[in-house]
Amino acid sequence: MIHVTVYKNRQNEFTGFDSIGHAGYAKAGEDIICAGVSALVINTINSISHFTEDAFDTGSNEEEGLIFLRFKNTPSSESRLLIKSLVFGLQGIQDFYGNEYISLRFKEV
Repeated sequence: MIHVTVYKNRQNEFTGFDSIGHAGYAKAGEDIICAGVSALVINTINSISHFTEDAFDTGSNEEEGLIFLRFKNTPSSESRLLIKSLVFGLQGIQDFYGNEYISLRFKEV
């Protein structure tokens, strides 16, 4: 299962996200859920890097299926919109394929 956690602070501002795990929908290389989640997550990170000046840390571990992003400061409105778009896409995958392959949660930090 893929576990995605979106982090927010007490002011309800995004501070980052984690995505870890593998969906297990199909064998490696054919898993459309993993591919969809990966495309959304990587595109979000690349878009924040390319279209904003927000500072962030990111990292990954391919074996664990881990990729994360942490903003160093309060994100811009552009980054907030990109994170909202990520969440929207992930919710669409979750709605279509079910909760047994992807878990999406929000956590206050």
